Amino acid sequence: MHEFANATSEAAEHTAALQQLASRLKESRRCVVLTGAGVSTESGIPDYRDHNGAWKRTPPMQYQEFIGSHAARQRYWARALIGWQQFRDVAPNRAHYALTQLQHTGVVHEIITQNVDGLHQRAGSTAVIDLHGRIDLVECLQCKRTSSRAAMQLELATRNPEWTALRAEIAPDGDALLEHADFASFDIPHCEQCGGALKPAVVFFGESVPKRCVDDAYRAVQSADLLLVAGSSLMVMSGYRFVREACALNIPVAAINLGRTRADDELDIKIQAGCGDVLQWLAVAISRQ
Repeated sequence: MHEFANATSEAAEHTAALQQLASRLKESRRCVVLTGAGVSTESGIPDYRDHNGAWKRTPPMQYQEFIGSHAARQRYWARALIGWQQFRDVAPNRAHYALTQLQHTGVVHEIITQNVDGLHQRAGSTAVIDLHGRIDLVECLQCKRTSSRAAMQLELATRNPEWTALRAEIAPDGDALLEHADFASFDIPHCEQCGGALKPAVVFFGESVPKRCVDDAYRAVQSADLLLVAGSSLMVMSGYRFVREACALNIPVAAINLGRTRADDELDIKIQAGCGDVLQWLAVAISRQ
């Protein structure tokens, strides 16, 4: 393996753990990767939690609030109109491309992602399980018809042209941190097919992950010989349950995350560094072996 002196400074602090993880990956035939918000921060999408796993911002809108209140939907879609103008322009980063390279070498078998940005697929990865859905789609709460987020954006902008000039910090879930605005006049469209309320085709906090996705993710983990967590604090059971499943089956678990994770006591390997640095280094190291 090449000398680590040429690697990035952030990852260089973790030479022993990196060497150990590289060896595990080289031996693996069915590594499954579970990714979280930390994989996409280098693309400009902020994450939810700080290094201690606490919320960095007001928690995202809850599912029951969204479905139960027209005013809540107005607030969400107004902020989403502003946030999407930045969110749609983000591009895959080193972490996404490194995982694609590891897939192409046969080391990584499947990717389970808690992210909704679609950046794994845009980087060329296949066999991706979008656990929490995709922000580039919109669904009707009533008839379940899906449509494109781009079409929704155009409709929102047409109905609310005065909002398109506003700017606010992008949020992890595709909306924007727009506070103290009056959303009462914001005009939101309804489903063209049945007139039902529209929501992004993502799993909101407090909403159940579709059973099919959960089953697919469990099957992936159960068939793995290594579970690699990248960029997730695992504070939400939606992701942490797969670590618990791996541990119950005696499947080794490694994690790359800048802060602490809920599973720190259960990990075989922990690298506290940025995902882009570490995954890029691993992809190069594996390709040279």
